[in-house]
Order: sequence, then C-alpha cells, then structure tokens
Amino acid sequence: MTPTLILAPLRGITEAAFRNLFARFFPGFDRAVAPFISTFQGQRVKPGKLKDLLPENNKRLAVTPQIIAKNADNFIATANLLADLGYTDVNWNLGCPYPMVAKKMRGSGLLPFPDKIEAFLEKVCAGQPLAVSIKLRLGRREPDEIFDLLPLFNQFPLTEVIIHPRTGIQMYEGTVDLDTFSRCLELCRHPVVYNGDITSITVYRQLAKQFPSVQNWMIGRGALADPFLPARIKNMQLPGTPLETIAAFHETLLASYGAGPHERHLVLSVFIFYRWA
Repeated sequence: MTPTLILAPLRGITEAAFRNLFARFFPGFDRAVAPFISTFQGQRVKPGKLKDLLPENNKRLAVTPQIIAKNADNFIATANLLADLGYTDVNWNLGCPYPMVAKKMRGSGLLPFPDKIEAFLEKVCAGQPLAVSIKLRLGRREPDEIFDLLPLFNQFPLTEVIIHPRTGIQMYEGTVDLDTFSRCLELCRHPVVYNGDITSITVYRQLAKQFPSVQNWMIGRGALADPFLPARIKNMQLPGTPLETIAAFHETLLASYGAGPHERHLVLSVFIFYRWA
C-alpha cells in the first residue's frame, strides 16, 4: 500500500509560499498541516493570522489548519472562521515543545493535565463544525504521560492522532522513543500518524517495517534536508539534475519573499553546502 506523506508544520518555514512551491518542484507529499495559529483571550483570531490559510494561497497542496489553544471557546471561534473559509478539518497542537509556549499551558505544556484536555475536547467536539485531529508529544516531562491521554482520545471522534515520540523538554534532542510509540499504537483506536526523525529512505523503511499498521507519515526536517525524500519513499522518478531543481526552487521561493539578488545567492549557497556539497 502506498503510504500517505504529510508535510509537518514548521513555524516560520512551511508557510503557504513554501508549501505551494515545494509541491511544485518536489512531488511526494499528499497533504500538509499548516504551522499553528493562536487565539488570544476573549477574542476571535485576528484576520491577518488567517492569510496563510486563505484558499487562494493554498492551491497546490491540501492543507489542514492547526490551532494552538487552551481555551475551548477561543478554539471554537477560530474553527468557525476556518469553516467559513471552506475547511472541513482542524488540528489541535498539543506538541509544541518551546518553553515560552509550554509555560502558558499550551502545546506540550498542557499534556500533564488530562482533566483539562478532556474538558476541552468535550466542548470543542460538540461546539464547532470541523473534524478534529491532534498532534502531540509523549508528554511534557515524562513519556508515560500519554498513557493517561489515549483513553480520553478514544472517547472522542478524532480523525487522527499524530505522535512525535519525544517529550516536550527534549525539544528535538536525543532519540525518538519507539518502544513507547509502539505501546501507543496498541492503545489508540484512531488512525495514528508517525512523526519524528524520518531523515532518509533507510530510516523510513526501518520504521515502516517496525510499524506495518502505520500508513500515514509526517516529515518535516528530513524533507528540508533532502527535498527529494518524499519522492524516494514513493519510488517516484527523480530529476536528472537535482541541483538545478533545488536552485530553481530556492530562486522562486526567495523571489516570492521579495529577497534581493544578494540574499538569494547567500541562502541558496548555504543550503547547497549544507546538504549537497
């Protein structure tokens, strides 16, 4: 069975311009989760925050919006705006590891509080029109925090659960915890998406062999380092001149950002040196 590949949300990087051009130059991704948008207390989301998600800015790759929030009413207000734009699903960010986010009890900072998560989902799943998925870490500080959450998730009509098998305090350091991920697969009744350190075709094949029930895979940093990785995974034909494809992608992307010739040359040189030198 052909795997479904999902472009991960990388804030400040995988925004609409990047998503559209990546899909144009590098095939293989089936859909994307957009970097999160936040709500603010007692208000609906600012209209400017929705620019990245406007339908006219997302024509090449199907995208799921992501909201980071701890207040269900604010989440619902934002989800209603997204529904007005034509979206049918939304992802709740329970994975952001950055301390400035977590200390506000958002992202991975909410993971140690299953009662709050249950109350949030009860209100959100009953009070807004979009199907809900969740992206999360194993826990904020301990990997077994997720075992208090999976029984709660099983009670709600979630479309999928995206698991990055690290804790929040790990950030992106250390290794992914595949043993705990395996236990999560046994306990979760929803489709599970694997996310974390898919950096090569070899790593993907090892994971796919270890977890044959997983059909959906999320890739972020691995696709930045090797933009042909999604095509390699799907056995698609690669271009005969990969450096020329990468150069064309970066020139087009940086031009869309309004960067001048000097900036375009500098960033392109750094990228090529990093991955392809």
